[in-house]
Amino acid sequence: MEFSGIRGQHMAQDFPDDPQDGNAASGEPRSHAAHAAGQNGKDGKNRGFGAWLREVATIIVIALLLSFLIKTFLFRAFFIPSGSMEETLEIDDRIFVNLLVPEPFDLERGDVIVFKDTQAWLPPTENGGGNFIQDALTFVGLLPDESEQHLVKRVIGMPGDHVVCCDADGKITINGQAIDEPYLYPGALPSETPFDVVVPDGKVWVMGDHRNASADSREHQNGPNGGFIDISDIEGKASVIAWPLSRAGFIGSYPEVFENVPDPAGATVAP
Repeated sequence: MEFSGIRGQHMAQDFPDDPQDGNAASGEPRSHAAHAAGQNGKDGKNRGFGAWLREVATIIVIALLLSFLIKTFLFRAFFIPSGSMEETLEIDDRIFVNLLVPEPFDLERGDVIVFKDTQAWLPPTENGGGNFIQDALTFVGLLPDESEQHLVKRVIGMPGDHVVCCDADGKITINGQAIDEPYLYPGALPSETPFDVVVPDGKVWVMGDHRNASADSREHQNGPNGGFIDISDIEGKASVIAWPLSRAGFIGSYPEVFENVPDPAGATVAP
């Protein structure tokens, strides 16, 4: 019994239970081993947090770069400040404009377009500029650009078209073909202002859907450009209403309205 007790005592010395005595597996005092493990864990957490920050920063940079490229080459955001295109577009609608129209994709009758106001159709405004954050978000395309004056209207006449208002039934005719316009504001006539124009090359004739509230090509017939819009001033085709969500959807061009319109006299038809 004494021998067994002594043997047990030696075993207790060889494998100490006291954490201050040391660690048999590592050969280090337990207090030192615990300190080293804690330090490694802290460093790992720091490295993990730093890696997470780098990943987040990378994602943000990529997202901003993609937004800038999309805004520059594909789509651009605008908001609607007036009721000239009601009910197709309402005041304060946010829209996306397809920058690939009129080039490389063709412009068509019925397209809703956004164009630069190079002819001073709009009264001058004082642009005080936004803060740095607003300017940055506008630059990358996350906010509408308010630095330039723009208008939004529907294309009614293409180059060479003979557009007249109105026939005996009160309808607009294009190259002799009367058109029914389902996009007009309820109760609005096609036009209360008579006109008879032939659209020159490189230009279009545009009108708002709310004809009684739209100062469009009709209003500027006596101007230096005869009311026509240079195709080179067109930013793109309004394609989508993005906000408010209750109105989100595509903006129609109503190609069926113009499908029976003949080619303008003297137009060259591709084989």
